[in-house]
Amino acid sequence: MTDRRRLLALAALAGMLALSGCTGLLGGGSVSEERLDADPAGGEYDWNESVESDLDAHIVIHENATFSAVYAIEGGGIELFRRDGLGGTNPLDVRAVRYRYPNGTVITGSELRERGAVERTRDVVRIDFPGEGDVDGDRIAFTAGSTPKRFALPTYVTGSYEVVLPPNRRASLPVFGDFSPRPESTTVDDRNRLHVRWDDVQTDSVIVQFYLPQDIRIFGGVFALLALVGGGGLLYYRRQIEALREQREELGLDVDTDPDDLGDDGPPPGMR
Repeated sequence: MTDRRRLLALAALAGMLALSGCTGLLGGGSVSEERLDADPAGGEYDWNESVESDLDAHIVIHENATFSAVYAIEGGGIELFRRDGLGGTNPLDVRAVRYRYPNGTVITGSELRERGAVERTRDVVRIDFPGEGDVDGDRIAFTAGSTPKRFALPTYVTGSYEVVLPPNRRASLPVFGDFSPRPESTTVDDRNRLHVRWDDVQTDSVIVQFYLPQDIRIFGGVFALLALVGGGGLLYYRRQIEALREQREELGLDVDTDPDDLGDDGPPPGMR
């Protein structure tokens, strides 16, 4: 029975390692054609904004906790990943991959894989560009999942960045909103989207924590309600203490026994 339990424990451990990608058994493989050629979140990628603004990274966050990114790459490829908090990396779960040639021609992810490479390992998704891939003006775009009200991604490239938040989101109020690193500018467009701009990002990651203004009102209402309940409880507690004190006084338990208040009739008989 003991040997059987040991075998079950070892099997469970092996399964956990495989699922986490530590053994490489389930972490590798290719990205399916269906995911590579899927429709981008939020519609087509905004190539023009990336090119005309000369941005190294243009990232649009959507309301369904996804983001679309367009990167200008100087080199033969890019590695996409997230850090796992233990010093390692996990492959970014990308979809809707597109490649744009310097002349403006755009190809799908499956076409890119045929002309270059799109490979998933246990650590990263590696994308190699067609041909030499070292041509000024080529760009890669993809869609991936994000976290509601907090965007955090490694800086796959350094340089100028712009992150566009979903409509009606803000990030200026401390505790509820934050930037890392501090941006050079923030603007709001005609769709009420906040644009956060960095001129030269050199950090390991870009982080934007944001909120809906109505979240602040809800939090303020909850805080006021808690304060009211707490204040009412404190007042009730003090009234109970006062009532208990009055009852003790009525029973003579709190009667002052100071000799000056009781009077002094002198010593007992025989002691005078």
